[in-house]
Amino acid sequence: MGNTVSDGPLVLIVEDEYPLQGLVEEALREAGFETAILSSGEEALTLFRGKVADYRALVADVNLKGSLSGWEVAKRIREMAPGFPVVYMTGGAGDQWTSHGVPDSILLQKPFAPAQLVTAVAQLLNAAGPAAT
Repeated sequence: MGNTVSDGPLVLIVEDEYPLQGLVEEALREAGFETAILSSGEEALTLFRGKVADYRALVADVNLKGSLSGWEVAKRIREMAPGFPVVYMTGGAGDQWTSHGVPDSILLQKPFAPAQLVTAVAQLLNAAGPAAT
């Protein structure tokens, strides 16, 4: 408990480029979301699996430095939480979205405007409905 009403939905962000981490975090926070930023897919899955926090959406870069790609992270999270909102970010892997992306996800091609990210996350959260309590 102990959450104040102002706490927005918590978005799990997996991005290994620091400049982009800042951009993504700022855009989402300004729009009223809480953010948790990690730079590896392995770390993200560990936290998600451990239910460390009430994550409500995933924003993942497709190309990550670890052994897991953003595609893989999203697939594993969907196995644990079907219908979980997923937004992918990519510079050049957009053509793989149809074969690797999870259903009902959104793909943002870099460079994208911060507003596009906020809209994508909000749209998916609205579609997903309120969090199960």
